[in-house]
Amino acid sequence: MIHDIFMPALSSTMTEGKIVEWTKAPGDKVAKGETVVVVESDKADMDVESFNEGYLAVILVEAGKEAPVGNAIALLAETEAEIEEAKQKAASLQGGSSSPAAPQSKPTPVATPGAVADNATSTTQTTSNGRIVASPRARKLAKEFGVDLKTIQGSGPYGRIVAHDIEQAAGKTPTPTSVASQPVTAPVAPPPVSRPVTPSPAPVSVTPGETVPLNTLQKAVVQNMMMSLQVPTFHVNYTITTDALDQLYKQIKSKGVTMTALLAKAVAVTLAKHPIVNASYSEGAIKYNSEINIAVAVAMEGGGLITPVLRNADKLDLYSLSRSWKDLVDRSRLKQLQPDEYSTGTFTLSNLGMFGVDRFDAILPPGQGSILAVGAARPQVVANEQGLIGVKRQMVVNMTSDHRIIYGAQAASFLQDLAKLIETEPQSLTL
Repeated sequence: MIHDIFMPALSSTMTEGKIVEWTKAPGDKVAKGETVVVVESDKADMDVESFNEGYLAVILVEAGKEAPVGNAIALLAETEAEIEEAKQKAASLQGGSSSPAAPQSKPTPVATPGAVADNATSTTQTTSNGRIVASPRARKLAKEFGVDLKTIQGSGPYGRIVAHDIEQAAGKTPTPTSVASQPVTAPVAPPPVSRPVTPSPAPVSVTPGETVPLNTLQKAVVQNMMMSLQVPTFHVNYTITTDALDQLYKQIKSKGVTMTALLAKAVAVTLAKHPIVNASYSEGAIKYNSEINIAVAVAMEGGGLITPVLRNADKLDLYSLSRSWKDLVDRSRLKQLQPDEYSTGTFTLSNLGMFGVDRFDAILPPGQGSILAVGAARPQVVANEQGLIGVKRQMVVNMTSDHRIIYGAQAASFLQDLAKLIETEPQSLTL
């Protein structure tokens, strides 16, 4: 029997996926549950396993190409005798071509948002527990050739070891079959790494006048924003004095606490008192979420953004929250987040204040009731209730809310409590 391998839907918003690499070559034996292909979804690279046992007969969509969700991307034959039958089926699917495209003599790298521009400067990457990051094909070849991965310098993104590195170390000349299955240079969701994160996305090199197609992540952002425009929203601004929060930050910054974690914790604690602001609209009803999950917008290299989620932020202590945030940002830059790590937010925080932006409006993400836009804290000349003039650091926050479930008075009450916490009780965030 011939089985189709389909482009899977790896998220609720995914309409098409991009093939990052095939971990098997045509003719290779495939076990049930074994990884066959790595697919780039809207915001991460995911391993796709086979539902059946057999032989990978034909690859219909080569690495670097895209296919709609539900379309066949390869054919799997249950027996070797059926491989030829699968090739004939592939020829009819591809419009009568005599055979699928022949393997290339050299692996073709796929340009991804997190790719390293100069592989010559790469170093082998290891995870926080010392595990070396290598593709499945590279690990298989290392066992076959008796190559110690610890001695290999990876040429893939961020030092990831790929099959070509193993073959070079073993002095083997790649054959057409093995080359076809060599992973392209793209990350495959390894565990968290301790590599430092670049503070801001690197500029994208473009030629004036050219038209550049959107990448998968940018397409997902467009789709989400178009959905958001169907929601009736309103904006509420509030000015918050940050002197006490800034003083606390200076005291605990050396312990690894970030300002993002501080703000996320403050928002989460305040949301616990205002469940309506943490709720969302659901087909004529209000869905009150059981968790307070703070999503924080992060710009990605190559364009687009992702919103890693700090789950149960109201219950985590500040120091654990900061460690979790660093881990999430590290892995989001490497496109290693799992779907539940960027799609389960109940409230979003967007902080452009770190770039010096005074104030801005944020677009409400689909499936949420509110998003908070945070501006920069700046020294301001203000008068107190007694009319005395002084200088205080203040920031302007702007909350965008779904007016179907949240009203102006509810948004204002939430912001009042958030301001009170930040201005007079920030030390409580460390408890």
